[in-house]
Amino acid sequence: MRGFGPWLAVLALVTVLSALRLRPLALAVSVAWLAWCVWTWVRPTRRGPGPS
Repeated sequence: MRGFGPWLAVLALVTVLSALRLRPLALAVSVAWLAWCVWTWVRPTRRGPGPS
């Protein structure tokens, strides 16, 4: 359940911004969140120092 916290927070923020008629800002937040999620999914893995 702990992993859903950031998702729920962004969803709540986008919903509040949309309700306040700040839809361009809500769109920007949701696109930035999507970009962050995609980046964390496709980024290259960090490798430690090679064997010596």
